[in-house]
Amino acid sequence: MTLKSKLMAATTGVALMAGASASAQEITVGYFLEWPMPFQYAKAEGMYDEAMGMTVNWVSFDTGTAMSAAMASGDVQLVVSQGVPPFVVATSAGQDLQIVDVAVSYSDNDNCVVSAALEIDKDSADELAGKKVAVPLGTAAHYGFLKQMDHFGVSLDSLTVVDMAPAEGQAALAQGAVDMACGWGGALRRMKESGNVLLTGAEKEELGILVFDVTSGPASFIAENPDVVSNFLKVTAEANAMWADEANHEKMLPVIAEDAGMSEEDTMATIETFVFPPVDEQLTEKWLGGGAQEFMKGVADVFVESGSIDAAKASYETNVNTGPLEAAAQ
Repeated sequence: MTLKSKLMAATTGVALMAGASASAQEITVGYFLEWPMPFQYAKAEGMYDEAMGMTVNWVSFDTGTAMSAAMASGDVQLVVSQGVPPFVVATSAGQDLQIVDVAVSYSDNDNCVVSAALEIDKDSADELAGKKVAVPLGTAAHYGFLKQMDHFGVSLDSLTVVDMAPAEGQAALAQGAVDMACGWGGALRRMKESGNVLLTGAEKEELGILVFDVTSGPASFIAENPDVVSNFLKVTAEANAMWADEANHEKMLPVIAEDAGMSEEDTMATIETFVFPPVDEQLTEKWLGGGAQEFMKGVADVFVESGSIDAAKASYETNVNTGPLEAAAQ
């Protein structure tokens, strides 16, 4: 199966599925394990349920593409920390999703790792030609992989690309089944035990490879439940503000670590590479005031050029809804 057919298979029928549904008493929210964030303190402490006056059910996912499918089926109403690339893949295929906040920025926590046995670094990246690579298709890691290969002049046709979730890619890299693997979070941390990254986060940003995740949901659900979404975002912002004060780390870290399924040491090592933009910053031109929309168009165009998706939208402006976040800031 080709790279394009694999990616499109993940989104086949998404545009035709029903939107999201939820009762007035509860909603379901998706998130990632081994991806520690302040919201998980609020999650574990019941802060969302209390502030929203309803039960918030939580379900974990391995990839952002799976999140899109769950929202399309109506099983999930909101997702926290969905990567921009899988969001772009879904909306380009016709799924009516909207971004409601910037969950986290993490240029150092999403990357590709080359097997140590190959002794390949950024100065010899052309030696990747002919190698086998594990990539979670349609994700931020996929986008970063495409941009890095373009930067190094490595033809995609020269590579064998295997669609694997980060944890699967990490295991394959450790076993020598693949030569390079791409991913994030705990899986990326373990990948580095088997090899090295080609570019640092700062080096990627210099190439315009931004890496950030969003809170997103079906446009229909957001339109019908603006107060629910706004209250959810307000709790998230409160948790981020708590974490920004180092005095709260001692009480928050153990809770976040347990909820993320990680040790406290690994949790801190991961979360220290994250940036959680405050609400006022999110609403600026850099992010939801225009920057995110432009970035999504760039991601889509790269995916079209690589043959990963059929076409990009003319604009992704309608896929950002700042209304609930603006209300949360009041």
